[in-house]
Amino acid sequence: MSWLQRLAIGKARSEHDPPEAQVTGLAAALAKCRDVAARGRHLYREAMVAVALLMFAFGLLVGIYHVQIEQGVRGLWQRSPDAGYAEYQKGKYATALELLRPSAEAGDAHAQSTLGLMYHRGGRGLQQDDGEAIKWFRLAAQQRDPVAEFNLGVMYSDGEGVPQDNTEAAKWYRLAADQGDARAEYNLGLWYAQGLGGPPDYVQAHMWFNLAAAHFPESDVSDRTLAVNNRKVVAGKMTADQIAEAQRRAREWKPK
Repeated sequence: MSWLQRLAIGKARSEHDPPEAQVTGLAAALAKCRDVAARGRHLYREAMVAVALLMFAFGLLVGIYHVQIEQGVRGLWQRSPDAGYAEYQKGKYATALELLRPSAEAGDAHAQSTLGLMYHRGGRGLQQDDGEAIKWFRLAAQQRDPVAEFNLGVMYSDGEGVPQDNTEAAKWYRLAADQGDARAEYNLGLWYAQGLGGPPDYVQAHMWFNLAAAHFPESDVSDRTLAVNNRKVVAGKMTADQIAEAQRRAREWKPK
């Protein structure tokens, strides 16, 4: 029985300023109210209460600037990262990039990882660019984002945007697998089973396939089946003692 496929990428002023400057400052403050934006349009009334409090703090008077302030509140949802993720899910990458880039540049690991995915896939209004994908995956991985770590492993395995390097791939798979990422656990099991870093290590391979099978959600039938089937292939090459050792390691595993 032959090995099954490796998993690939894809599967978050001063009071002396003129009124115009005060309103500009207020608009900037509103743009930072992510907690309001995250709750969506249905909390518009609550947002207006927040605006009233901000107006009091800035000493503004309701008058000719009322419309501008209200429009600023209504624009919170459209400019929020949540809107960017929604556009990403719709496949509107160019719009998602515009909405998510500020969060990614501010250090948000989920946004950075999502930018990496979009640049890796390309299309849908966005030029494919593996160099940009690697850049954003690295930034997210520096914050221990398991999705970015897994995706870096895939790109090193395939030599996309970087020289092909199985050892470097295993390093990133391991970092993600240590956090319980099922896809990384599966690919790491395959790495050990195929002996990509030296002689095959069936005990390690069985352990990681076992963990992957346990960590894939029940709804992910195809990937769980891959893990279970490859575990069976490995078990056919092991002694009873080796299988018992692999099972012990899987039971004692804890995320890092």
